[in-house]
Amino acid sequence: MNLKPISLLPARERVAAALREAILSHQLEPGRELSLKDAAQMLGVSVTPVREAFQQLAQEGLIALRPNRGAIILGVDEKDIRDHYELRAILEREAAMAVCRNQADLSPIRNAFDHGRDALSRGDSREYGDCNQSFHMEIWAASGNRKLEQTLSQLWNGLSMGHKVTREAYAQISMAEHAEIMAALEDRDEQLAGRLMDHHIHRSMENVLTHLNKQA
Repeated sequence: MNLKPISLLPARERVAAALREAILSHQLEPGRELSLKDAAQMLGVSVTPVREAFQQLAQEGLIALRPNRGAIILGVDEKDIRDHYELRAILEREAAMAVCRNQADLSPIRNAFDHGRDALSRGDSREYGDCNQSFHMEIWAASGNRKLEQTLSQLWNGLSMGHKVTREAYAQISMAEHAEIMAALEDRDEQLAGRLMDHHIHRSMENVLTHLNKQA
């Protein structure tokens, strides 16, 4: 299979997404202190994108910055998580529908989808995480709405895994849903593409909420 390289978010957005995912799923628990250096080492990046990501997450109310000491993780409750995913669902649903409505070029979306399928065929569920990001990004880009694309980039939080599912199992579930979305986009079925994307995001939300239910 001759695939083109996939596109990913800028470094600061990828760092923010990884930390956002960890905070929303309570992998980073409220009250925990996190230094720039520790976060950089944890994510395998330099301090610069971490510093930029910290600023973004502070604006979202997920962390509180501490001068010269990094940040402290703030608490998120079920309403915070639901609000986050409800907004994502509205915007991602619109993006998928716009792709159909605009008769957009689907080749970048198909390329990201094929990369994901290839990663899973090799049993590489971690690489699938990047392919998952790229699949959504290419849909945002194909919507033709730059503001929508920018807003969704700032909301991205990666693979929304719950505590009851392994990374491998989650990747398979996600890929099956991507396949349905891809087919609807190729059929230019605006309403079906929107419904499938809405289900995809809400199912992700329910996965994340299993972390809260486990702790309750």
